[in-house]
Amino acid sequence: MKEKIVSRKKGIVVSDKMDKTVVVAVDILKTHSKYKKKYRSTKKYKVHDKENKYKIGDAVEIVPCRPLSKDKSYIVA
Repeated sequence: MKEKIVSRKKGIVVSDKMDKTVVVAVDILKTHSKYKKKYRSTKKYKVHDKENKYKIGDAVEIVPCRPLSKDKSYIVA
């Protein structure tokens, strides 16, 4: 039996103004292909928060799920 590999991401809540949705900023450390210098890249995800319990500044872990709306396909773990 194959196990599913789930890509969990850790980030910080940057917005909680929407109902049942938070915006989470995830930082990724990348390496430049030519110059081999490391740089930080940030991507924001809209994440489903069922109980509206996460506020700005909270550290959360997000997990992919089926698409819940046009750009919301993660839930808070």
